[in-house]
Amino acid sequence: MGKRGILTLLILMMLSGCEEPSPAALDPAPFHADDECHVCGMIIADFPGPKGEAVSPRRVRRFCSVAEMLGWWSQPENQVGENRLYVHDMARGDWNRPDDDHLIDARKAWYVIGGDLPGAMGVTVASFAGESAAEDWAGRHGGRVYRFEELKPSLWRPSAPMAGHH
Repeated sequence: MGKRGILTLLILMMLSGCEEPSPAALDPAPFHADDECHVCGMIIADFPGPKGEAVSPRRVRRFCSVAEMLGWWSQPENQVGENRLYVHDMARGDWNRPDDDHLIDARKAWYVIGGDLPGAMGVTVASFAGESAAEDWAGRHGGRVYRFEELKPSLWRPSAPMAGHH
């Protein structure tokens, strides 16, 4: 192979590394029994309540609670690159064992912050695909309903006024 052939091969190899990720590469990924929280290192399955994950083309970061995911996401350095955020739809799962078949886009979800059911780290943050399910849950368990764009770190930090159970 001549110099031109080698150069062409090198260019093709470099370009192949720049492919767009397939849409499936950014889909939600199921949780496993031995997954550790990206923030606190705890075993995720040891905690009740909804979980969160950040999926990028090269990595899946899992969190033991929606509050842990939101805390991670609130850091500006984590908002670079392509990350899709997912949370469990608690209208379609058991509080003690959220259903990975019902992971939803976190940016489109409704959230109830506070409430009387225990979660993992920090304030209990329950996630729902629909507003009426979030309102119903808040009516039964306490807490206040928010949209993703309304969420601020002061809402899910343990010192927040609506801290609920931990």
